[in-house]
Amino acid sequence: MTAAAPRLVLLRRFSALGLLCALALSLFAAPSFAQDVKVLRIATGPIDTTEFPFGGLVGNAISNPPGSRECDRGGNCGVPGLIANSLSTEGAYANLKALLRGDVDLALSQADVVNWSYHGTGEFEGQETLTKLRVMARLYPSTIHLLARKSAKIATIKDLAGKRVAVDGEGTGTRFTVKAVLAAYGVRAANVSMRVMNVTEAAAALKDGKIDAMFLVSGAPVLALQDLSRSTPFNLIPLDGPTAEKLTQAFTFYTLGVIPANTYGEHPETATVDVATVLVARDDLDDELGFGIARAIWHERNAALFEAGHPRGKLMNRRLAARGMGVPIQVGAARYYISQRLLEPPPRIIPAQPSRPLPPTPAATPKAALPKPAPAASGAALR
Repeated sequence: MTAAAPRLVLLRRFSALGLLCALALSLFAAPSFAQDVKVLRIATGPIDTTEFPFGGLVGNAISNPPGSRECDRGGNCGVPGLIANSLSTEGAYANLKALLRGDVDLALSQADVVNWSYHGTGEFEGQETLTKLRVMARLYPSTIHLLARKSAKIATIKDLAGKRVAVDGEGTGTRFTVKAVLAAYGVRAANVSMRVMNVTEAAAALKDGKIDAMFLVSGAPVLALQDLSRSTPFNLIPLDGPTAEKLTQAFTFYTLGVIPANTYGEHPETATVDVATVLVARDDLDDELGFGIARAIWHERNAALFEAGHPRGKLMNRRLAARGMGVPIQVGAARYYISQRLLEPPPRIIPAQPSRPLPPTPAATPKAALPKPAPAASGAALR
């Protein structure tokens, strides 16, 4: 079986599970419940990255199958009647394509890739713009990992010139982010031997000495890198200094971050740059559903779900949920954020009044001629 086969099997299992749940509810639940069932599909990421389990947490948070206990009675605080299934995918960029094709209803992606593909800038210049994308929520910061073999003599990002570097798979957003980061640090992408391979292939290649370094964009800790560190010790290369700060100032979806010490074996705390992971939808998502999804994600009862489910859950920030993406917020989600004062309402536009014809100007009345003054009397007459 190929490396892609297990993911396909898993994706099918999740899809089948969702369909079975919906079918069971339609068969055995009360008729009023059965009519309200709605199943959504969420595109996440490879099973050995953070996006896959986190997408499952999002699905749990927004789901509330018909017949469940109400939120205020200790039940699920998701959208009433909703069942959300998380699907394993290639990654951030493939998710956007699947979303616009209608293969899925929601997708996790990187904010930089969403922004550039929406506006047709950066690596997406000259391509068809993805203007149907709408942001539901800024979820958590994903980590830009740069790791190198111990023997590769790579201490900084500038040492990548002339090296063999994996930039993750075609369907991920990693290679787009990498080119932006390399440019910021003055490293020409043409001088780096970039190898497109997924995280599993890259980990094996690093272990076998077939590559010198690899990039991966995923929230630390990443399962694939934890597994790699047990068999192949590697160095984490920092992304820091004034360049990192300028990068975060130029792009609001980038922030300064750290990889905590000993996340992957024995290593010190390592400075890096984070990119926001966002939940996106199409512009035709129902407004009421969008409102309910946003409210469920940020419901106070679901905060514990995210925090217990993954360390990145503790980094979710409600106040940043609708900020710094440069892409329109989904209408229903925006209404929720405005109601919570997390987003400024759009300026109120006073409707134009219909024009009315001006009344006709009355004709001017001619003025009466003034009498001429009498001629002055002569001197003789005065006498």
